[in-house]
Amino acid sequence: MAPGPTVSAEVQAARDKLKAKLGDVRTGGKGTARRTKVAKHTNHAADDKQLQAQLKRLGCNTIPGIEECNMFKEDGTVIHFSAPKVQASVAANTYVICGTGETKRLEELLPGIINQLGPDNLMNLKRIAEGFASQGKAAGKDEGDDDIPDIGENFEEVSKK
Repeated sequence: MAPGPTVSAEVQAARDKLKAKLGDVRTGGKGTARRTKVAKHTNHAADDKQLQAQLKRLGCNTIPGIEECNMFKEDGTVIHFSAPKVQASVAANTYVICGTGETKRLEELLPGIINQLGPDNLMNLKRIAEGFASQGKAAGKDEGDDDIPDIGENFEEVSKK
C-alpha cells in the first residue's frame, strides 16, 4: 500500500476531535446518499380562496370597467396598475386592487394623469416643471436659432422652384 497524502498534525487533531464528538451518525453505510430535506409544497389557490371568502364576508363587490389605477407615493413615484380587478366595500372602508403593479416615475405617466394629481403631488409637479424649464434654458443657449431653417438670400426664388 502506498501512503496517502500527509496531513498536518493540527488538521488531524481537529478531525479526531470531530469524530469523537459526532461518532457514527449515518443513516446508512459508507457511500450512501445523504438524506435530503423534503420541501413543503404550498398551495396558493387555497390562500386565494380564503382571501376571497374574507372579502365576501366584508361585503366587497367587484367594480367593473376600471382601466387603470395609480397609487401615488410620497417620494414622487407611482405604483401603476393597468386593467386591475377592483373590489370595494364602502361600509368597511376597504378597497382591494388585484393585478400586476409597476413602479414608475411621475414623469413617465405625466400627460395622462394630470387630472388625478391632488394637492399632495403639487410639489412634485413644480419640481418636474422646474427641471423642464432648466433643460429648456440650457438647450436654448446652446442651439440658438437652429430651429429656423436657412432659406437662402432670396426666398421668392426658392418658392418658385
